[in-house]
Amino acid sequence: MKGENLVGFPDMNEVSDNDDNAIANIKKPKTSKKSGGFQSMALSFPVLKGILKKGYKIPTPIQRKTIPLALEGRDVVAMARTGSGKTACFLIPLFEKLKARQMAAGARALILSPTRELALQTLKFIRELGRFTGLKAAVVLGGDSMDNQFSVIHGNPDIIVATPGRFLHICVEMDLQLTNVEYVVFDEADRLFEMGFGEQIQEIVNRLPESRQTLLISATLPKILVDFAKAGLSDPVLIRLDVESKLPEGLTLSFITCRPEEKLAVLLCLLKRIIKPEAQVIIFAETMHHVEYIHQILDKADISNTFIYSNLDPAARKINAAKFQNGKARVLIVTDIAARGIDIPHLDCVINFNFPAKSKLFVHRVGRCARAGRTGTAYNIVSSDEYPYLLDLHLFLGRPLKVVPSAGSSENMESAIGKMPQSMIEEEITELINWHNTSTDLTNMRKVCDNAYQKYIKSRPGASVESVKRIKEFNIHDAGVLPEYSEVSDTAEDVIAKMKNYRPQGTIFEIGTKTHSVDYQMMKEKRKFHRDIIRDFHRKVQERKVESSASSESSKRTVDLPTSNAEEINAAFSTVVLPKKRKSDDLYKLSKKKQRQTKRDEEYYIPYSAPDKHTEDGLAVNTFATEAERAQLDLTADNEEEQKLQMQIKKWDRKKKKMITVNNEPKMKKIRTESGVWIPATYKTNRYNTWKEKNKINEDNEDDSEEESPQMQALRTTANTRWARHNQKLKEKLRAKNELKRPEQILKARKLLEKRRQKHDRKRGQKNQKSGKRKH
Repeated sequence: MKGENLVGFPDMNEVSDNDDNAIANIKKPKTSKKSGGFQSMALSFPVLKGILKKGYKIPTPIQRKTIPLALEGRDVVAMARTGSGKTACFLIPLFEKLKARQMAAGARALILSPTRELALQTLKFIRELGRFTGLKAAVVLGGDSMDNQFSVIHGNPDIIVATPGRFLHICVEMDLQLTNVEYVVFDEADRLFEMGFGEQIQEIVNRLPESRQTLLISATLPKILVDFAKAGLSDPVLIRLDVESKLPEGLTLSFITCRPEEKLAVLLCLLKRIIKPEAQVIIFAETMHHVEYIHQILDKADISNTFIYSNLDPAARKINAAKFQNGKARVLIVTDIAARGIDIPHLDCVINFNFPAKSKLFVHRVGRCARAGRTGTAYNIVSSDEYPYLLDLHLFLGRPLKVVPSAGSSENMESAIGKMPQSMIEEEITELINWHNTSTDLTNMRKVCDNAYQKYIKSRPGASVESVKRIKEFNIHDAGVLPEYSEVSDTAEDVIAKMKNYRPQGTIFEIGTKTHSVDYQMMKEKRKFHRDIIRDFHRKVQERKVESSASSESSKRTVDLPTSNAEEINAAFSTVVLPKKRKSDDLYKLSKKKQRQTKRDEEYYIPYSAPDKHTEDGLAVNTFATEAERAQLDLTADNEEEQKLQMQIKKWDRKKKKMITVNNEPKMKKIRTESGVWIPATYKTNRYNTWKEKNKINEDNEDDSEEESPQMQALRTTANTRWARHNQKLKEKLRAKNELKRPEQILKARKLLEKRRQKHDRKRGQKNQKSGKRKH
C-alpha cells in the first residue's frame, strides 16, 4: 500500500517545494478532520491548492453547510448575513463540478450578478481560487463593447459571469445555445429582482437545460424569490444561518443626534477628529444629489474621497471603486443601490449620513464593516424626523434604547444615544458658512439637495405608529454629550445646552409687540382661558421625570431572581388552577354575526385541507413560506426617475391578492421570444451579423464546438510549416465534401452548371459550323 496514492492527489515526490503547507495538511488527515477544514470536504488537489494559496484555512458556518450539499448536486438557497463568505460557497463546488478546461464544450457555468462591481469582484475570486484548475472565465457587462463580448463568447469560456440585461442581449443577438450549462448561480438573487431583472431572468432560465444545478445566494428572502425558487429549482434546500445574531460581533454602534442643518458639521467632526486618518470609511446617503454635495464638501475640506451612485457612467463607477479598494481614496460616498454586494475587506467605519427607514437596511449597511472576524464602528447621524426609525431599529435588534443623561454619570452607556460637543460643531458650521458664501456651486447644490430630500421624504416608508407615539417619552432632544466625545468643560456645555433648550413663555404674537395691540390682548385672554390646562401639563411633565428617576434607582437596587419551572411548581402545590380554555363552540356563540348553517355528510365529505394543517405548518422547518415572511429588504431609489417608477399607479389584483403596477401598454416596443416571454425589442438588432462580416467570420470557421472526424484530427498541427499549410488545405477539402449545402448554394451551383453547359454547347456549335464549311 506504500506505493499507492490518494484519489485526486498527485504523487508526493512530484509536488514542488512551494506547496509545503498543502503537503503538511494532506499528510495529517486526522487533525484536518477534527478541525473541520477544507481538507475534510474531499476536494480535488487543484481546488484545495487554490484555497490554501488564497489563505483560507477554516470554512465559515455557511460554507460548512452549503458546500457539501452543492457537491452532492442539490439545488440550494443559501442565506447568511453580509461578510460571511457566500461567494466561496458557490465557487468551490463549481470548480469541483467542471474539473478542467474543455474547449469544445463551451460555457458550462453561468453566474448572474446584479451590478458591475459585484460581477468584477466575482471574476477576481474565480481567478484567485481557481488558478490551478485551468478553467477559463469571462465577464459580460452592460456598458462594455459588444464587439469585444462577441469575441469573448467565441473563445468558448468555461465560466461566464454576467449581468442579466447584457447577457440576454448577447443571447438574443447571437442566438446563443446554453444547452451545455450545468451549473447556474444567482448571486444576490433578491437584488436581481429588486432591480427589475425579472423578465430577463425568466427568459434566461427558459434557455437553460432542465438538468442543471441551481444555487440562489441571497441576504434576504422576499416573496418573489420564493415563487421563483418553487418554479425554477428542483427540491431545493434552504440554508439560513446567523439569523438571530443580526449584527457582527466586532461592530460598535454610535448614535449622534443633531439638528438637520448640523449634519454636515457632525460629519466633518467625525472625519477630522474622531476617525483615524488612515481608516477607510463608507458614507451612505439617500440620493445621488446628496452624494455629489458631500463629495464637493469633502473636496473643500481636503479629505480624499470618491463616490458611486446608480446613474454614474459604468466606466467611472469601475474607476472610483478601484480607487477606494486600492487605498487611493480614504472615503467612499454611496447610495444603497450602488453599494449592494461590494466587498471591501479592510473597511474600518461606516457612517449613516441619513438614517435608513428600514431596520434590515440598517443591518445591511453596517454589515459592510466588521467582516470576517474584524472590528469596526458604525456612526449614525440622527435628526428629529428620524427618531421613530431609531426606536424601530432598537425594537428590531431587541436592545434597550439608552439616552445619555444631560447631567450625572454616563457609565455603562454602550450604544447609547447622545450628542457631540457643541463647540466642535460650531467650528465646522462657521467653516461651512464661509465656503457657501464664497462658492455659488455649493449654494446651488444645497438647494438641489433640499428639494431632493423633500421628495425622498414623500417616498420614504413611514415608521410604526407605536414608535411615533412612544418616542416622545424618551426626550432624546435633552440627551447629553457622549462620553467618547466629551472634550470641552462641563460648565461650557451646560451653558450651551441651556441656551439651546431655552423656550420663551411668550409666543410670536407677544414678543416685540406693544401691550395695547390686538394680538397681544388676544393671546393674553387665550392664556387666561387655558391656564388650568397649561398648569396640569407642566405638572404631568414633572411627575413623569420623577417617576423615571425613581424607576431607574429601583432598577439598580433590584436583583434578577431565577424563574421556577413546571416541575417545581407541581412539587410545591398539590392543586394548580389555570385559566379555562375556551372551546371552539363558545367562540361561535360569542360571535355577533349569524352564520349560515350548511348540512354535510361527515362520512363522505372531503375537506379542502387537512385538520392538522396549521399545526404542521407551524412545526415545519426551512419552508419557503415561513422564511419569506421574516426576511424582506426594499431599497429606496437614489434618483428621480427610479422614484417615479416606484410611485406608479397601482391596483388590486384579485387573483394574485396583492397590489400590482398598472401599465397601460405592457407590450409596446417589445418582442415575444420562443419561450413566450416578452422582452424589449432593442435586444434584437443586427450588430452580431455586422461584427461577423467585419471580422470575416462565418459558419465554416466556427468548428470549435463540432466533433472532428478521425481524418481531421490526424491532420491537426500547430506548427507554421509547409506540411501544416498542406494539412490545412486537405482539411478544407474534407470539410467541403462533408458539409451540407443550403438551398441557395444548390441553386447557385445549378446556375453555374447551366452556364457551363450553354457555353459548351455554343463552342460545340461553332466547331460544327467550321467543319461544315471546310467540307463544302
